Amino acid sequence: MLVLGLEELGDAAWTELAASGLGVLRLAATTEALRTMAEGAAQVVVTGVRQASTLTSAVRARPELAAVHVIVAADLASPDVLRDALDAGADDVMRIPFEPEVLAMRVAAGLRAARLRAGEALLRSLVDNIPGALYRCACDLDWTMEWLSDEIEEITGYPAGDFIDSRVRTFASIEHPDDHEYVARSVMESVATGRPFSLEYRLVHRDGTVRWVLERGHAQTAGDGRRWLDGAIFDVTARRAAEQALREREVIEAQLAEVRASRTRILDAADRARRDIERNLHDGAQQRLLAVALGLQVWLATHRELPDDTRAPLSAALHELRDSLSELRDLARGLHPAVLSDHGLAHALRALALRAAVPVALDVALPEERLPMAIEAAAYFAVSEALTNVAKYAQASEASVTVEAHDGYLDVSVVDDGVGGADPAAGSGLQGLRDRLAALNGTLEIESDPGAGTKLHARLPARELRGTAATPSPAARGGRA
Repeated sequence: MLVLGLEELGDAAWTELAASGLGVLRLAATTEALRTMAEGAAQVVVTGVRQASTLTSAVRARPELAAVHVIVAADLASPDVLRDALDAGADDVMRIPFEPEVLAMRVAAGLRAARLRAGEALLRSLVDNIPGALYRCACDLDWTMEWLSDEIEEITGYPAGDFIDSRVRTFASIEHPDDHEYVARSVMESVATGRPFSLEYRLVHRDGTVRWVLERGHAQTAGDGRRWLDGAIFDVTARRAAEQALREREVIEAQLAEVRASRTRILDAADRARRDIERNLHDGAQQRLLAVALGLQVWLATHRELPDDTRAPLSAALHELRDSLSELRDLARGLHPAVLSDHGLAHALRALALRAAVPVALDVALPEERLPMAIEAAAYFAVSEALTNVAKYAQASEASVTVEAHDGYLDVSVVDDGVGGADPAAGSGLQGLRDRLAALNGTLEIESDPGAGTKLHARLPARELRGTAATPSPAARGGRA
């Protein structure tokens, strides 16, 4: 407690308070008293009439001193001073002289009032900083508000006063029409069972937009038998929007995964069909044509005595037949090389390099185990398409092919020293290759500055392999072909 002025009372007036254990500070200056109260050293101040109005006005003007309880002490001849002090915001007045018991009672009441104000200030601070609206409402279907915090205006666009006693509108009137029955049923079921409720529903904002809110509350019984609902309302519109976006993203990702799986299945089916056609050509038409060619060759060898003009048509037919067989082999190899299926990627690339139009330096580093057939086929056709373009357009003197598996990926690079300037968008070969790689979640990059040659780089995921070591076997490593 702090005593300001009142020097005429001496120290004896306060000895009983000091004896009860209450700290008593006596000051003469108002500024010093305000500083002491601001430091939290006193919750109750007893002031004389000379300082009353100045002190009380200063205390009430400073929010940090809102909990201080001000008692003005004056003699019976100072009614105007007491009235002015009360008008300025003093909490209590006390006549001089006073009995020690009266002083003790007034100070004790002041301490209780100061603590109550401090608690109210703390509660107000908490309410103001909670990211939601606190309320007490009647347990009726209009949710008639007894008390509602100001945060509700941020959520609904309407001030809290509109809902108090439903003086402007009922809270139920801003519930989304499709949610009103759900809210009423959920709350009343919780009230009937005595359990707290927690529900999410929609409110119609003043601007017409829809806001999602989370409401949590509990029924309380008042002393007069009435039931109140105490609770809090939080705006969860942003969270609901994020959840909806996440659900939509999951649906899109599932659809994309299905599209990728479908593309992979189509690619696998196409590769199987190409292998079947290649096998049928090799084992069927190619073998039959080869048998015919051998038959003609044997017939010509055993009938050397015939005139040249008789043998010439058959010799020409045999030559055409051999050219057709060569074209058929190239066609079968272009559909799907048998060496790739039978012996793996390294042997297939070596055969491809040997047939290239320019010398090819081949460097292949693969795991001991075979890669999936789809990965091997994609890598093979990437190299095949690149070397075909080298032969047709690059005017190169040499090329290099590097294939290596590491970190769960298969990297394929083809570099030439040609004229460069390749356009990835021109023609269907590179675009078809890009589509094949994309079906396997692979990528294709092409660097081709004019005069600087061309570099094709393909990357394919191969994480499903049990190991990604790139230790090449002797058959998988080659030099210039």
